[in-house]
Parts: sequence; C-alpha cells; structure tokens
Amino acid sequence: MAVRVRPFNDREVNMKATLCIKMEGSTCYITNPENGQVRDFAFDFCYWSHDNFTPRDPSDKNSYSQPNPGSNYADQDLVFKDLGISVLNNAFDGFHTCLFAYGQTGSGKSYSMTGYGENTGILPRTTNEIFNRIEQRNADKEQMWEHRVEVSMTEIYNERVHDLLVPPKDRPKEGLNVREHPKTGVFIEHARFVPVSSWTEIDATVEMGTNNRTIGATQMNATSSRAHTVVQIKFSQKEFDPKDKKVKRVYTSNINLIDLAGSERSTSTGATGDRLAEGNAIN
Repeated sequence: MAVRVRPFNDREVNMKATLCIKMEGSTCYITNPENGQVRDFAFDFCYWSHDNFTPRDPSDKNSYSQPNPGSNYADQDLVFKDLGISVLNNAFDGFHTCLFAYGQTGSGKSYSMTGYGENTGILPRTTNEIFNRIEQRNADKEQMWEHRVEVSMTEIYNERVHDLLVPPKDRPKEGLNVREHPKTGVFIEHARFVPVSSWTEIDATVEMGTNNRTIGATQMNATSSRAHTVVQIKFSQKEFDPKDKKVKRVYTSNINLIDLAGSERSTSTGATGDRLAEGNAIN
C-alpha cells in the first residue's frame, strides 16, 4: 500500500490551506491543526510530491516535472518503478494483478494512474513496458514466444457497468452484467476487448475510452470523474521449444488498473440533484 501527497491546487491556495502532512521514509505523520495532535501511519511506500520540484511548462507538451537537486520529490518515474514494475512482473509470471487508486475527489488519482504530457502515469508506462519486453524476447533467437495483448475499458457509474469502448448512444441503458465463470473467474458479459500490437494502439484505445468517461463539475474538482474506471489488459504468452516447435508453457493473466471515482462529502462538493446521487453511489 502506498500514499502520495500532491501540491496545493488553486482552490486550496486561495483558501490559504495549511499543510498538515509530513513524511519520513515509509511513515506518514498527520498533524491536527486545531490541537496540534500528531498521528503516524505506516505504509509500504510514502511519496512526497507536494513541493521541491520544478513544475512542467504548460506551454511545452514535452516538459516534465523535475525534482529539484537533493529534494525528496517523488516523480512519476519513481512511482512507476516502485508500483508498476511489480504489477508487470507478476503478469509476466502468469498471475492476475490489480492496482487501484483511491482517495478524495481531486486528490490526484488520475494523475498518478494516467498523467498527462510527458508526466505519464502508471497505465501508459506499464503498457509501454509490456511491448518493450515483448520486443526484447523476440530479439532473442534462443527463445520462441507468441504473445497476444487485448484491452478493455469499463466504468461503474451509479452501480451500473458500462463499456467505454462503445459510444454512449449505443450502450444498453441497464448496463452490462457481471458474471463468474467456474474456471476463468469474474468477467463482464459482452465487454469489448480490442487486440493491440503496440503501445500506441493501447494509448489510442484508452484515449477513446477516456473521452467516453462520465465526468461532472463539483466545487472541489471541475472535471471530477463520476465513475470508477477499470482498464483490463488480457495478456497471453505461449512459449515454444525452438527445436521441435512444440508448446512448452502457456500463461494467461489479467492486468487490472483501476482509477476509482473520488470519495467525497456533499458539504464540501456542494453536490445536489444528480451530483448528489452520483456521490452517494461513489461512496
């Protein structure tokens, strides 16, 4: 389990918010500003991303948020190396894997999972690394592998599951059913899986799904995701004996990368009507 603290946003700056978080190693300290009481919480990883960095230039899509010399700033690359690589290693070993981001609306979950510009998050870095490893395998003439990569993208909105790779007007209003197979486990019935052969194809597929996500403005986040988003990568590996071309091993694993909708208090978000109903379902 990992925790990450982001910089203040414009709303918090205007409110003259007080920083109450301190991190040392894998311990996070939270100070109650009313009475000064300090509580500590232990995690596997603590990422300080609040300050001590040079932010990306919004006018330059190729710029990257750089840690200042000697700072403890945790950038996107560090988070991926600690969390994304282990998910990927398990998938290559044939295990199903899952990584999800949870937190309050506007806390930076989508930034850590997806990112933007050169500050790419865990999802694009993971998909890119999959094909880097496949390319390395294919270059090794002493091995013979066959790989298949498929991608699906779904969301859970107001307790209903929708396929983000299908335009909203073409989706069943009642959503898709979640089933369980005795051998292959839980699956979403009729969810679309798209075969991909490169990182750019995955990126294009995820971008299409992202454009179909359900978002809405609240007082805490102008582009708050109103649904839980699940990107599933179905990864199949088949190893052959180079001598007789017979199959030696077959691995099939599902990589689930999940960006949960932000938990929230209606008093903070100013939610009413549809926004309030969405918040209740999210929580």
